Amino acid sequence: MKRFVPWGAILILAMLDQLTKILVLRLIPFQESIPVIPGFFSLTHVYNTGAAFGMLHDSNLFFVLLATVAFVALVVMKRYFQGGVMQVGWILLLAGIIGNVTDRLRLGHVVDFLDFQFGSYHWPSFNVADSCICIAAGLFLLSSFQSPTKPNES
Repeated sequence: MKRFVPWGAILILAMLDQLTKILVLRLIPFQESIPVIPGFFSLTHVYNTGAAFGMLHDSNLFFVLLATVAFVALVVMKRYFQGGVMQVGWILLLAGIIGNVTDRLRLGHVVDFLDFQFGSYHWPSFNVADSCICIAAGLFLLSSFQSPTKPNES
């Protein structure tokens, strides 16, 4: 069981990301919103050709290449992400990369739709893959406070 690579979990999360994006593409016209919790949370269909929060706009090819390199590096370094928090973060990060790269290759942009605001503050829209990546980053940060362990040999 030590050598088990949790590709099933990665695939399920990437598929969940793609399913939600397909639903948004089919059910919500571009740049339209559906309020879920008025004044706080809406489903808003937008595109992103850059990075988080729209940085580096129109850099789709750059992000496909960067994500591909990151994906390969993470797979090669799998043994450093064993056990608990690190492995869950690894799973979430790979799923997020797959979800957003799939959009970039298929559509030429990433579909975002989760839209939060609080008063006059509006958080940039994001998606399930982005959520996976951010949670992974948080888990990696959390794991940095744990005692170091030796990586498992694979």
